[in-house]
Amino acid sequence: MHYIINAQPMDVIADPRTSLLDMLRDNLGLMGTKKGCNQGACGACTVLVDGERINACLALAVQYEGREITTVEGLSGGSDALHPLQSAFIEHDGFQCGYCTPGQLCSAIGMLGKIERGVPSAVTADLSAETMALDHDELRERMSGNLCRCGAYNGIAEAITKVHAKVPA
Repeated sequence: MHYIINAQPMDVIADPRTSLLDMLRDNLGLMGTKKGCNQGACGACTVLVDGERINACLALAVQYEGREITTVEGLSGGSDALHPLQSAFIEHDGFQCGYCTPGQLCSAIGMLGKIERGVPSAVTADLSAETMALDHDELRERMSGNLCRCGAYNGIAEAITKVHAKVPA
């Protein structure tokens, strides 16, 4: 099977029943993506596929053959610099144990992409607005699939808000 993982073309031999999460971790050694609940409830396994966030534990690897998959290891785009959201997580203490951090980062990047494209959430008040505000309720709704067992939500929200404020409208 052929994949583009973190902007690198890769051929991977895996059982067709293998989850995307297990392929990333077990076959490719990309240990940043975490296995939390293995049921799609916690978001620790969130990765980006063609810029959209998915729970890698619920996805079969064969479903994503030929698509662009980005894990936390690929967020910097191949440079040694951190992604702006990674820097903001550090600045705002958006993690404690760090277990959920890779999924939180990938989820937030996917979520910010949806806001930039004008995709509403379940709590978006004005569906015809040209720009969407990332207020308290909007942020929490959009990140609701990602749990942090340590309770670092305030730092996570501050980091995401900071990066969103710098994104050109």
